[in-house]
Amino acid sequence: MEQWKNRVAVVTGASAGIGAAIAKDLIKAEMVVIGLARRVEKVEALKNDLPEELRNNLYAVRCDVTKEEDIVKTFSWIDAKFNGIDVLINNAGVFRLTELINENNSDMIREVVDTNILSVVYCTREAYKSMAKHGRNSHVVHINSIVGHNIRQDLGMDSQNMYAPSKYAVTAMTEIHRQEFIRSKHHIKVSSVSPGLCKTEMIPKIVVELHGDHLFLKPEDVSNSVLHVLGTPPHVQIHELIVKPFGEPF
Repeated sequence: MEQWKNRVAVVTGASAGIGAAIAKDLIKAEMVVIGLARRVEKVEALKNDLPEELRNNLYAVRCDVTKEEDIVKTFSWIDAKFNGIDVLINNAGVFRLTELINENNSDMIREVVDTNILSVVYCTREAYKSMAKHGRNSHVVHINSIVGHNIRQDLGMDSQNMYAPSKYAVTAMTEIHRQEFIRSKHHIKVSSVSPGLCKTEMIPKIVVELHGDHLFLKPEDVSNSVLHVLGTPPHVQIHELIVKPFGEPF
């Protein structure tokens, strides 16, 4: 991670879970981190878990990634204030309890699509603008999911509705971004990190009760995987990293 020292990272969904763990670990690697979230006070509170001498490297910024205009404005401000963006972690994601065939589920379905798919498109587009402008080696990491590669579902459990399709979209976007970055002639890597079951506030309570604590990753496990991906030398690009808890049944 020495190559990223004093460089600028943007982490979406940084207020809790995987995003919070990644933000803290990047700070500890001596990066400057802009944590984006709607609950900006929770990002600010992460400073309490950081060494005192590094706390000023974390900037909490309110941004609703379901709104394109928020993303455009925020990324433009970051580029101007911090002299560019070097790393983007597309972590923001939501899961909603519904089924595709349910009535009156439009708002929930739209929220999943806007957060899990379109925010990745728009955040990466705006980060690329900054990365291309400044011409430094850069890296985009999409936090994907095991269900973005393989849908296995107990029919007695709640439907994954648009969550799994949204993560399949991230799998496809990772390859599209790889191709587009190569054609751009800029040295910008893209990687997908796909965790299995990870114990965060997004996981429905019934899933935790069904599997038990021992079949869950911790957010810190996923963050360690992100640091591994970022720590590769310039000629190495990890395209897809699947991380499962030992004993996961699917």
